[in-house]
Amino acid sequence: MTKCLQRELTDLQKKYDPENSGFISTERFRDLLATHGSELDPHKLEVLLALADGNADGKICYQDFVNLMSNKRSNSFRRAILQGSRQLKGCSLRDEAGLGLSQRLVRHVAYETLPREVDRKWYFDSYTYCPPPWFILAITIAEVAVFMYYGCQMDRLVLQVSSPSFLKSPLPYHPQLRAQAWRYLSYIFMHTGIEHLSLNMAMQLLVGVPLEMVHGALRIGLVYVCGVLAGSLAVSVTDMTAPVVGSSGGVYALVSAHLANVVMNWSGMKCQFKLFRMAMALVCMSVEFGRAVWLRFYPPAFPPCPNPSFVAHLGGVVVGLTLGVVVLQNYEQRLQEQSLFWIFFCVYTLFVLCAVFWNIFAYSLLDVRLPPPP
Repeated sequence: MTKCLQRELTDLQKKYDPENSGFISTERFRDLLATHGSELDPHKLEVLLALADGNADGKICYQDFVNLMSNKRSNSFRRAILQGSRQLKGCSLRDEAGLGLSQRLVRHVAYETLPREVDRKWYFDSYTYCPPPWFILAITIAEVAVFMYYGCQMDRLVLQVSSPSFLKSPLPYHPQLRAQAWRYLSYIFMHTGIEHLSLNMAMQLLVGVPLEMVHGALRIGLVYVCGVLAGSLAVSVTDMTAPVVGSSGGVYALVSAHLANVVMNWSGMKCQFKLFRMAMALVCMSVEFGRAVWLRFYPPAFPPCPNPSFVAHLGGVVVGLTLGVVVLQNYEQRLQEQSLFWIFFCVYTLFVLCAVFWNIFAYSLLDVRLPPPP
C-alpha cells in the first residue's frame, strides 16, 4: 500500500474517529482516493470506489482498506463489494491491451473460471504463479510414470487390463484386498490402457490446472481426493465383485463441479466458446464413461475376475455436484465460513463411515462370492 495514502488515512482516522471505532466517512474516503488514486493499481482503485458505493451506512472500515491493499478480503468487505459493484464503472479486464504472455494467460484463466468482473480483476492483480498449480501437475506426472512403468513391465500399452498380471500391482482396488486401505486411493495410478489414460489426463489438465490456479491446491486437492475416495467406496457398495482402476473419480469430480458452476453462473461467465467447451467436455466424459461401461460387461480375458467397474465415475460426479460446487462457487471465501460446505461435508463423512462398515460386515453377511485375489 502507498505510504502517503496510508499515513493520511491513519491521520484522518484519528481526526474524524476520536472514539477509535475504526471507521471514517465515505466522503473523506473519496477525497483521499481523488488525491492519491494515481498511486494505486487501477483495479484496486476501482474496487475501492465500489467499496465506497457499497456502504449504505456512509462509513468505511479502515481494516477493509488494509485488507484490500494486502490482498485480503473480509466478509463485510465482500458484502460491500457485492452491493456496490454489480456493474463496475471501468473497462473490463478483457479490453486491456499491452499485456505480456503470462498476464494474458492469467486473464484467460480468470474468464474461464470466475463469473464476476470484480473477482476477475482481483484475481488478475493478486496472482503471482507462486506457488504454481503443483497438485494437478504432480498427480498427472505420477500417473503417467506409473503407467509407463507397468506398460514396459507387461509389454502392453493398449488394454493393459487384459494382461493376467495387471491386478498384481499393490495399487488397484480389489474386493479381496479391501482391507488394504491405501488401495481406496492408490488405484488412481493404474489405468486400463493408454486410451483410458489419455482421456483422463486431457480432462484433468484442461480443467484441473486452471481451477487450481484460481482456487489453490488445498481446495482442488480436497475435491479431487474426495471424488477418488467416493469412487472406490461406491464400487465397494454397489459393484462388490469388481476391481477399480483409473483417476476418473477425481477427474469427474473436478469437471462436473466446474461445469455446474458455469451453468449456475451462465450469464456472468465470459469465457470464449463456453457452449462449445461444455459440449466437448460432455462428449469426452460420455466417451470415457461409455468405454468404462462396455469394458465392465465385456467378457474378461482372464476369468473369474471381472473387468474394472464404472461406478467410480458416478461417485466422482456426485461429489462434484455437491461438495465441489460449494468449494468452487465462492471465490476466496474461507471454507469454514460456508454453512452449505459443512452440510455436504457432513453428508460425505456419513457416507464414508457407512461404506466402511459396509465393507467390514456386508460381504460376509450377504455371502458375496468374490473373485480370487490376484
